[in-house]
Amino acid sequence: MNLSLSPAPPCGATPRAQPPAHVPGRLADDAAAVAAAHRLAALFAPEAALRDRTRRLPWAELDAFVASGLWAISVPRAFGGTGVSSATLAEVVAAVSAADGSLGQIPQNHFFALEVLRRHGSAAQQGLLFGRVLAGERLGNALAEIGHKDFQRRTQLVPAGDGWRLDGRKFYCTGALYAHWIPTLALRTGHGQPGQVLVFVPRDAQGVTVTDDWDGFGQRVTGSGSVAFDGVHVRDEWVVPYAPSAEEPTTAGPLAQLLHAAIDLGLGQGALAAALELLRQNTSPDRALARQVGELDLQLRAARALVRRAGGTVDASRAAPDGASVAAASAAVAEARALTTTAALAASGQLFELAGPGSAQEHLGLDRFWRNVRTHTLHDPLRWRVHAVGDYHLNGKAPPRHGAI
Repeated sequence: MNLSLSPAPPCGATPRAQPPAHVPGRLADDAAAVAAAHRLAALFAPEAALRDRTRRLPWAELDAFVASGLWAISVPRAFGGTGVSSATLAEVVAAVSAADGSLGQIPQNHFFALEVLRRHGSAAQQGLLFGRVLAGERLGNALAEIGHKDFQRRTQLVPAGDGWRLDGRKFYCTGALYAHWIPTLALRTGHGQPGQVLVFVPRDAQGVTVTDDWDGFGQRVTGSGSVAFDGVHVRDEWVVPYAPSAEEPTTAGPLAQLLHAAIDLGLGQGALAAALELLRQNTSPDRALARQVGELDLQLRAARALVRRAGGTVDASRAAPDGASVAAASAAVAEARALTTTAALAASGQLFELAGPGSAQEHLGLDRFWRNVRTHTLHDPLRWRVHAVGDYHLNGKAPPRHGAI
């Protein structure tokens, strides 16, 4: 498959996703999903450094990613999806992230939005939106807002005619640039239905502006720019309750954080694989280097085990969601994220040392592993997770449900 593309438009341009050319095939089961992820990882890896260096947006790669059926693997079987386990979903994300961390991160909020829809959407909403995903459409996100630390959104959804009007500003909207739909957190008022909602907004709706202004020094092609909503008309069927995800015990937050752990795990695994390739080119035996490799391998294997364990606790909680099961899932995911953070930083840092001076780093494209890990591991503070784990085990206190642990 030829994935070559012309150079990306300059920062600030806003290209748009085209309608899917074909309906993706359905992957049969978890094993098929993992196998497809590894096939795609092999396809994505060769030009990952070039995409990073030139900021070439991965439109063709994303089309191939969706065409593989992987973007629909968390859709429940009852709606025609594969319905894979959370552990398998994490393994898929890690495999792709090892090849290209940006491509591994882009669908993270797609899967998060599908989990909110599965848990809180009506049957009609699920049929509509799961159907769109099965047809090959991508979900982005417009969740975060800048300027306040209380996890409350200021974006407003108010009654207007036969529907609603959406107004607000968002930043760090990973995937929105590439999306057909932009799930958006907003505060709904009026009609006796106040509270936070997740609004599935069509990318091409009038009043939606996506700006490609992401300029992070890592994860450079995630398309994590900003989104503005100015008087966007919203239909009832696009509005899914979100308040229960924060107020009631659900798995939406733990699943989102599990996928972040998988991204870091994959980045660490990719860095170690690159380090091994460099070392094998050096014929001189070095016992000290062998020990360093052994230590990194152990850390990453332990991190992978914690990610798989966390995936199991998320699925157990999904099957019987209550305060205790969701707290256990959140704690297990926080443990996994803590270790994937330290293991990925260690692996990418050692690769930095092995690759040598900056010019060699740039030539080989290996510096991207550290930049990607350093950028993504700052998504939520490590100190929050470690404190939450300690508080849970020492004092029996459930982790907070704001979705950032």
